[in-house]
Amino acid sequence: MNRFGRILVVSLSLVVFCYAGLGYVLGKSEEDKTYRSLTVYGEVLQNIQDSYVDEPNLQLVTSGALHGLLESLDPQSAYMSPREYTDYKDKTKNQAHGDVGLTLSKRYGYIYVVSELPDSPAEKAGIRSGDILEAIGGFATREMAVGQASLLLQGAPGTTVKVGTLRRNQTEPDEIEITRATLPLLYVDADKVTDDTAYLRLATLDLGAAADLRLKLQQLQSQGAQKLVLDLRGCAEGPISEGIAAAQLFLTSGTITTLTGQTVAKQDFEADPSKVVWRNPVEVLISSDTAGAAEVLAAAIGENKRGDLVGDHTAGLAAEQRLIPLDDGAALILTDALYNTPAGKAILDDGVAPTVEVVPPTDESDEEEVEPPPPLSVGQLPAKDDPVYNKALDLLKGARQKAA
Repeated sequence: MNRFGRILVVSLSLVVFCYAGLGYVLGKSEEDKTYRSLTVYGEVLQNIQDSYVDEPNLQLVTSGALHGLLESLDPQSAYMSPREYTDYKDKTKNQAHGDVGLTLSKRYGYIYVVSELPDSPAEKAGIRSGDILEAIGGFATREMAVGQASLLLQGAPGTTVKVGTLRRNQTEPDEIEITRATLPLLYVDADKVTDDTAYLRLATLDLGAAADLRLKLQQLQSQGAQKLVLDLRGCAEGPISEGIAAAQLFLTSGTITTLTGQTVAKQDFEADPSKVVWRNPVEVLISSDTAGAAEVLAAAIGENKRGDLVGDHTAGLAAEQRLIPLDDGAALILTDALYNTPAGKAILDDGVAPTVEVVPPTDESDEEEVEPPPPLSVGQLPAKDDPVYNKALDLLKGARQKAA
């Protein structure tokens, strides 16, 4: 940036901050925090301009500040510069049908893997829940929006994309090549465990999953099942509406979830006794890769005392975002509504807590968590040494009728 440009940026910033300071002096007490923050930002910018060791690129500094500002709100909110937003719109218009099967969020400023679909290209390539994606297709993911990362992973079936992955104790990323594919619809996987106990796993809650779940529950009951293990581990895809519809299959009364936001009208989603299918005992398996609609389903069952939630805290991603274009060609992806548990806790804040916690196993040599196993293939029951699954079976053996 030339000298004139630097002077213009700083001058305009100072005008804004002087105006903010004047408003503060004139007693606009309800906006005190905003004015103070602007004043501090102005001080920082002026000190960078005056005292930094080298001539700063103020456009880069401002862009970095805006990325950090949005990132500090929650993992899904993001700022996109004009160039990033233009690229985002182009990729959205030309959205391909090939994908790799990952649900993503942000951690430590980078994209990380919340969950991988069973038998998906990503799972077959060795990508696991918790992996940090340091780069996607040659682009660093630092300050990248989740939506941008998801679009980079998409493409024509049969094409490849390279990702740089980091795991615990790694200092250098591994480069993994993934071949995109058309992903099959994965809804409900069910089987009898004993004469009276059934196991049912939701891989996703994509559109149609709740209807498929209804059919599977009816089939299991017709086969004599009276107890159910509902596995939501790794279930991280699908609209919240499917999670609400799935919860209605288990609850005759009570609140399923509440949607709240500063600019969004409050909505309460209640149980409907006419939609209940399963009235027998149910134990729900959850983990750190349970997210979104599955979190709403789990919280509805757990907090309405319909069944235990067995396992670990969920990811905390049940919220709504909207895209806000800005005048300079940039855009914001901003979380504007939260889904709350029946007790009124925002799922985005802390996820959903288990009622029966089963801590992941650790490697005794270094007390680090053991790398999570790949998701179960279609038609596969949990391993005999799966502690979360076994705990749920134990609870069902002694379960009294937690009828809906």
